[in-house]
Amino acid sequence: MEPDQNQLASLFPNIAAQLRGTLSNLHLAAAQLAPAGAREEDPKLDAQAALLDQSYYQLLRLVNSLSSAAYLTSDTPLPLQDRDIVDLVSGLCDRAAALAPLLGLELRFVCAMDRHICAIAPDALEQLLYHLLSNAFKFTPSGGTVTVELRVRQKHVLLSVADTGCGIPEERLATLFDRYLQSGAIDPPPHGLGLGLPLCRRIAERQGGALMAESHPGKGSRFILSLPDRQVGGGVSDVPFDYSGGFNRTLLALADALPPQAFLLRSQD
Repeated sequence: MEPDQNQLASLFPNIAAQLRGTLSNLHLAAAQLAPAGAREEDPKLDAQAALLDQSYYQLLRLVNSLSSAAYLTSDTPLPLQDRDIVDLVSGLCDRAAALAPLLGLELRFVCAMDRHICAIAPDALEQLLYHLLSNAFKFTPSGGTVTVELRVRQKHVLLSVADTGCGIPEERLATLFDRYLQSGAIDPPPHGLGLGLPLCRRIAERQGGALMAESHPGKGSRFILSLPDRQVGGGVSDVPFDYSGGFNRTLLALADALPPQAFLLRSQD
């Protein structure tokens, strides 16, 4: 008998909790074997340590996704706070755009607004956008473009991530957001366990929004997040995703998509 959705959602965070302590020990040991000072003086050591750092970030990214799996079955709305969504999205895009050239890509941010206050769950929205960017980076060949667009239309905030990549076959679009439940649907590394897009959709829904996808094979894909254009008034605490653990959020979020060069010390200056 296959496990149901609730069983999987409760199992994944328990697995993540057991992995997190071991990962921390591995990262500490790697830092002691290849300290920053030694890496700065020895390019060969820096390159070897960069591979270790990338592997650590990839595993930590997976563990964080497992930790968030309970969100797949919860209908409780996320705590919202009024934030400048233009500032949040543009800042994230600036950080990701600095890494895109390592893949031969260009990341563009398109927005006609200088500022727009609306009710969002900031950490959750950041996790969603980073995941969409990671996918776009992975499936867009060198020379391509990833475009993030933010606009307001008919009392909704629309945030889209479009790429010029390989696209998604039509038969996969219908089940794109629930692939983690399907037997045999898991992609090979570094494409993950199929948790990311289902989590993204639940993040959207628990903010009162929706996440949609459109794609044409060979012409790229576009994911569109729609959120109500509203304000809640007053500050509300963010939902505790424990997303970065104090590490570089951009490298962590894009670890599956970036080349090892992104983890060299000189690349992080």
